[in-house]
Amino acid sequence: MTSRQTLTGILLVLLSAVLFSTKSIFVKLAYQESVDAVTLLTYRMLLSLPFFLAMAWLAEKHEAPITMHRSDWLKLFALGFGGYYMASLLDFMGLQYISAGLERLVLFLYPTITVLITVFVLKRPASRLTWLAVAICYAGMALVVWQDVQHPSAHLGLGMLLVFGSAITYAIYLVGSGEMIARIGANRFTGIVLSISCLCCVVHFLIANPFSALLVSPRIFGLGLILAIVCTVLPATLLTNGIRRIGASQAALIGAIGPVSTLYLGYAVLGETLSWLQGLGTVLVLSGVLLVSLKKTAS
Repeated sequence: MTSRQTLTGILLVLLSAVLFSTKSIFVKLAYQESVDAVTLLTYRMLLSLPFFLAMAWLAEKHEAPITMHRSDWLKLFALGFGGYYMASLLDFMGLQYISAGLERLVLFLYPTITVLITVFVLKRPASRLTWLAVAICYAGMALVVWQDVQHPSAHLGLGMLLVFGSAITYAIYLVGSGEMIARIGANRFTGIVLSISCLCCVVHFLIANPFSALLVSPRIFGLGLILAIVCTVLPATLLTNGIRRIGASQAALIGAIGPVSTLYLGYAVLGETLSWLQGLGTVLVLSGVLLVSLKKTAS
């Protein structure tokens, strides 16, 4: 691989991480108007659905054919519903109560949750370095929320609990997706599972809201379109092409820029604040996640 290809891969993954991180900012901007989490998420997923369907169709047309059994479809549905859809829903609900920067840091704990699932559910031992990394992450998170605990805002605990639930479901999604990706391929898996997630969100909306609730202001529609294209489809495409050039492990390390960019954007766009104690906690959280990622890269 040439240095130019490596540089291109790094830039693609870096841009992908920054675009993914802007999701929290656009969601918070949307909440400045009268829109609920389910409606906003429905717009994001519904406008993304054609792209995911096209991804699944192209994979079916150009990749090696495989035989899909009933058990495969049940697993795909479980991952689409219990993993990505629930992770997105809990995340959007949590953003109603906490800042974009805090949301991104809590959500970024998912690699440590993946480690805990691997140890306690899959019964695979972890090294002392891994446990140290997990401890550093949660010590850092304690520092980040200490100031808010001392001067609690309304529903701070609920917001953090919802986003932490999102991190847990996303970690489960990642752990459970490995076998299926190896079996049916990354593009086919992504297209099918995220299409299922989109449809689950639409069904949820139709159960929870009247159809007329889709009649939102042009600003909300525009933000929903941005969430679909700029914060979902485009970064996912950039990430896939970046991983193709530099590998998944290196891409995971570069992705650590996401929470940092969210903190900056939250300060610049939303007027969110960050104390020195929260800054120190942020450094610890990112350091712990990087230790976990580096351990995976070395193993």
